Amino acid sequence: MTPRIRWGVLGCAGIAAKAVIPAIQSSRLGRVTAIASRDLNRATEMAARFGIPKAHGSYEDLLADPEIDAIYNPLPNHLHVPLTIRALEHGKPVLCEKPIALDAAQAMDLAAAQKAAGLPVAEAFMVRHHAQWKAARALVTEGRLGEVRAIQTIFSYYLDDPRNVRNQADIGGGGLFDVGCYAVNTARFLFGAEPLRAIALMDRDPAFGTDRLTSGLLAFPEGRQLAFTCSTQLVLTQKVTMLGTRARLEIPIPFNAPPDAPTRLVLDDGRDLAGGGREEIAIAPVDQYREQADAFAEAVLTGTPLETGLDDAIANMKAIDALFRSATSGRWEEP
Repeated sequence: MTPRIRWGVLGCAGIAAKAVIPAIQSSRLGRVTAIASRDLNRATEMAARFGIPKAHGSYEDLLADPEIDAIYNPLPNHLHVPLTIRALEHGKPVLCEKPIALDAAQAMDLAAAQKAAGLPVAEAFMVRHHAQWKAARALVTEGRLGEVRAIQTIFSYYLDDPRNVRNQADIGGGGLFDVGCYAVNTARFLFGAEPLRAIALMDRDPAFGTDRLTSGLLAFPEGRQLAFTCSTQLVLTQKVTMLGTRARLEIPIPFNAPPDAPTRLVLDDGRDLAGGGREEIAIAPVDQYREQADAFAEAVLTGTPLETGLDDAIANMKAIDALFRSATSGRWEEP
């Protein structure tokens, strides 16, 4: 019988209910066996909804539960580092939602705690586990696009509820932390390199204080560039385009790919503007959250290193820090 890890979930976040808990419950290598909330009634309701055996009325009770093997941390951004460190102190490996921290310094503190504990910690960029992103990177690596010199990314949605954590500046809300981080992460993934400098323009909500619209440029080695726009108060849109010297590649649903429907990549060699060189590459349905859960569970069960560890998370935070500094200084900033 295949061994499985017993997951504990911190809090009743929307992403946990919508995507991650169902994915873990259907995964090969794990099951959610406990959930915690500061409101025991909420934890009890969520446990009943998903068939989770135990509900705890505090985070500490969950972390101390000897029948839990690993923790999923989808709490608000300001609680990512402190609760993940606390889980490590209890001997629990952690899959933590993005962004891993509020800045690179926090992420480095977490890395120090992870090294001391000797346990896996991963930032939950589920997109890296989807076949469409693996296929896109393979096309880039194989040279199908020629030299890829530019990536353009858009990620936006409309949310003006002041109670939502994404609209609370003091706990890490705002567009760059919530969705702009994907643009930075996936550009680094595709280029296989770290940015050299960054510049950003931000519009902040006058009531929330969060960045509701951010556009940024990241300069990568060899003249390569990422240009992106992210927003928490614009129409729902997602798109990634990679531009090479021989072809362009588009990912129409790059980040919230449906778990039960195929996706596609669009490759165009640019022979004309009417789509004469257009090729669609079908990608079979993938639950990227389930793939993420199983990859983490395998690392816990076998002791093999994670494909993407905290070094990568720190590098992503350094780029985000530079973008925030640039929005204030009005200048290029180095990560």
